[in-house]
Amino acid sequence: MTTAVSSKPQIVDLNGKAPLPPESCFADDLPLDHPARLIEKKPYFATRRGAAYLGDSLETLRGLPSGSVNLVVTSPPYALHFKKAYGNEHKDRYVEWFLPFANEIRRILTDDGSFVLNIGGSYNQGTPTRSIYHFKLMIALVEEIGFHLAQECFWYNPAKMPVPAEWVTVRRIRVRDSVEYVWWFSKTPHPKASNLNVLKEYSEDMIRLNRNGVRGTVRPSGHVIRDSFDKIDAGGSIPPNVTEAAFDVPESMMKMGNNAANDVYTRRCKEEGIKIHPARFPALLPKFFIKLLTDPDDLILDPFAGSLTAGAVAEQLERRWVAGEAVEEYLKAGAFRFEELTRNPSLF
Repeated sequence: MTTAVSSKPQIVDLNGKAPLPPESCFADDLPLDHPARLIEKKPYFATRRGAAYLGDSLETLRGLPSGSVNLVVTSPPYALHFKKAYGNEHKDRYVEWFLPFANEIRRILTDDGSFVLNIGGSYNQGTPTRSIYHFKLMIALVEEIGFHLAQECFWYNPAKMPVPAEWVTVRRIRVRDSVEYVWWFSKTPHPKASNLNVLKEYSEDMIRLNRNGVRGTVRPSGHVIRDSFDKIDAGGSIPPNVTEAAFDVPESMMKMGNNAANDVYTRRCKEEGIKIHPARFPALLPKFFIKLLTDPDDLILDPFAGSLTAGAVAEQLERRWVAGEAVEEYLKAGAFRFEELTRNPSLF
């Protein structure tokens, strides 16, 4: 069980033992493959499988060995023309700001590793037109850094506010922007991945086809439908890039809100008087990609960890993890997620 997070770094032991003092970070009883052994800097806190670091995310990245991370899944501050409490770069400088992080991410990835980037769009200031800063970033990541774009995915967030209010709710000349991009990059054209790990339940139509059988044919589009098209022996249907992250709902956008008001994290933040991170992404988002792109004991990194969602999901899925975050209050609050995992292992 975890204890309250102090302002000093500590080891949070999820097996019910007392936290290890900071000087024990590299004690003999810490597993040799524990992520805390990869970085010389002592973690702010650590768990059985991971370590969270307070400070500049670029420094955290530079402290990791080359080729040591299997998956980077993160959501950096977006380039919005109004400032957020957690800090965000202006869209005119965003690509230049992010590329040093991208260089380090590519360096630390294994050859079959992946980089999953959640990023939202924004409007140009003063006009009802959209910025293309995130598309410029995508192009730079491929053409300048050398990433391969493995696939574009999409997150539909029904909880997003109807902003800018002037265009959406006042003049009513635009609709609500509720979709964010989730780009899957890889270091080589053939990253480790298995869609067998994220299969969805077969639809009623597919079950009906399996029951009734289907004849081989050629669609007007030229696609060949073979006699084996109706087979369901794989155990589930292959999810599309706009799949429901819960894996059990018919095909739709990757639909999940990020405005939970009564989950453990939010409740504990309120009880302890700790500031709630204003831009959390839902646990189902990193869960989908961690299951798709990694195996147990692989190493997951979130350099813009925020409320530590990705780390908590990695812990639950028996992956090792490293998290970097510049705001101490967010790390204090993020520890609540691991405390709950001791009582509810199937939390995510």
